[in-house]
Amino acid sequence: MGQKTNPIGMRVTVNKDWRSRWFSGKKGFGSMLVEDLAIRNHVKKVLETAGVCDVRIERYANRVRVRIHTARPGIVIGRKGQDIEKIRSDLAAMTGKEIYIEIIEVKDPDANAQLVAESIALQMSRRVSFRRAMKRAMKIAMDLGVDGIKIRCCGRLGGAELSRVEWYKEGKIPLHTLRANIDYGFAEAATTAGRIGIKVWICKKKEESEPTKGRKPDAAYA
Repeated sequence: MGQKTNPIGMRVTVNKDWRSRWFSGKKGFGSMLVEDLAIRNHVKKVLETAGVCDVRIERYANRVRVRIHTARPGIVIGRKGQDIEKIRSDLAAMTGKEIYIEIIEVKDPDANAQLVAESIALQMSRRVSFRRAMKRAMKIAMDLGVDGIKIRCCGRLGGAELSRVEWYKEGKIPLHTLRANIDYGFAEAATTAGRIGIKVWICKKKEESEPTKGRKPDAAYA
């Protein structure tokens, strides 16, 4: 089961938190879900070079709080806050709601699964050897002190006629262990031969996670 399920979704409420935090009835759920996707797509498109790994959304009545996790907060904020103000106004015009934006800096981008996957995808689209990109990413992540990393690429690797899968693994990746702190990321590389999918799993050191913060260990599973 651990091999076929999204490791973040499987660990929600155990040591991962929801990416969208709001409640709605049956009538409004669909439109709010589509709105969340539109917000995420817009932020990722506008901040393509800012290393955005996650966009968290919270809703309170007619207000929306957007938390942008990025490796380069300076690019997101822009000169005198002009860029972030433009994003806020664009999202407000798109949704018709009051928008609040928070910027959260990612301390170790080379140990973040989503940013590692996007970095490998960018290198492959620039015709860097996929093996070199994968092995380099693994070495940097292991040097930062992660417990393990696994990278899987699928597609017409190296411009081959037939698509195939290649993967490398170093350290431990206990996908069946729910308490393990597994970070997961996915990206696509647009090459001349076609699209190549990159999946990255990173097992980080155990630390106090968002849902269990401030509680006793047993209380999280009550």
